[in-house]
Amino acid sequence: MQRGTLSASPSWWPRQWYRRPTSASNTIGPVSTLIRFFALLLLGIFFGLPLVWLILAPTKTDVQLTQNFPLALGSLTKIGEDWQNLLSFDDGVIIQWSINSVLYAVATLILALAVALPAGYALATSRPKGRNIILSLTLVTMLLPISALVLPLFLEMNLVQLVNTPWSVILPAAFFPFGVYLAFIYYAVSLPKDLLAAARIDGANEWQLFWNIGLPLSRPLLGLLVFLNFTATWTNYFLPFVMLQDTSVYNLPVGLQALIAGTTALHPGTSSNIPIHRAELALAGVLMVLPVAIVFLFSQRFVTSGVLTGSVKD
Repeated sequence: MQRGTLSASPSWWPRQWYRRPTSASNTIGPVSTLIRFFALLLLGIFFGLPLVWLILAPTKTDVQLTQNFPLALGSLTKIGEDWQNLLSFDDGVIIQWSINSVLYAVATLILALAVALPAGYALATSRPKGRNIILSLTLVTMLLPISALVLPLFLEMNLVQLVNTPWSVILPAAFFPFGVYLAFIYYAVSLPKDLLAAARIDGANEWQLFWNIGLPLSRPLLGLLVFLNFTATWTNYFLPFVMLQDTSVYNLPVGLQALIAGTTALHPGTSSNIPIHRAELALAGVLMVLPVAIVFLFSQRFVTSGVLTGSVKD
């Protein structure tokens, strides 16, 4: 039998039986494209309108917020008045809350990265005894809700007399099992094994391999972990709410809850003369959202490449 190339379609096939394979882009018609466009547009409007309202709300008075069009722009000078009103609450404690949030987020991030990156590298490049058990426990811990761990954590922090201190928030939040597992997957897929073997032959130990090879190659992983851990710590409410009692050590989420509870506009029964209304609360919400948006914008490229790592393996 003579070997030859396979033709596009056998000569004995009726032409109507054969259809040339088309690419995915050619199979999507204009109607499907239009439907997808409007679906994405509706989703963007649905999730974007609350954020737009939050940004525009500090420019309007309380009366304008309740009577005018929700997306109308007010006066930009109103933002300065709202900020002064926020500073009048408890002698400007909102500044201390912001400083506390930055402290908790940065300290937690440093500790979490110092643990997650070496742990993930060690689990990926070597096979220590009990590795499967460690990975299984990491997955189980990831599935546990924070509400199930708060009581044991509170008892532990109370035993070492760290309740109502910044460490009662930093130390539990620095435990980042998802970061360990993500680092394990990243290093297991992305690290060049031949390069590690050559470095071992040259006499490099495991710490030198991690510091000189693993860490420089983990920029996408680092950007993704920074964004995830910073966002989780910055928006953390339940753990600080349980651990902290003094308003001077509150972070922004717990502090905003105290601010809302003392606002006459939302709780008419409160006897407070402080001019905190809906516009001031919206400005506090912007202060809460802005750092997360900034961190995401700076780490967006690394977040995208870190998420896609492992989906395609050379």
